[in-house]
Amino acid sequence: MEKPSEMNTLSNIMEKLRLKGLDDEFTLSDHGKLQSPKTQKIYNPDDLTIIKTFRFEGESDPSDSSVLYLMEDAAGNMGYVIDAFGAYSNHEGPAFDDFLKKIPVTDRDEQELFK
Repeated sequence: MEKPSEMNTLSNIMEKLRLKGLDDEFTLSDHGKLQSPKTQKIYNPDDLTIIKTFRFEGESDPSDSSVLYLMEDAAGNMGYVIDAFGAYSNHEGPAFDDFLKKIPVTDRDEQELFK
């Protein structure tokens, strides 16, 4: 008999990332690129790969929806970006969405990421 999968919340995933030392939240810089606050490294879309996407929905309010993109650079450094989902995005204008669309995507197994 299959064991039911654990329900993940944003705070649950954030804690797992913190415990693995993956608590580098990338931000969109004034130059329209992602930047690591820890290293001050600035990334173009082709410098990163989205390795896992987590979507979270509020129980009753669509404005509670969010998405966490876990990313990795060519050197194996990981960070993430959190955004409200859809029309409720934290970023004005199309720059953030356009940047994300240019990042290659793979889908790593969550258990592999957090083992």
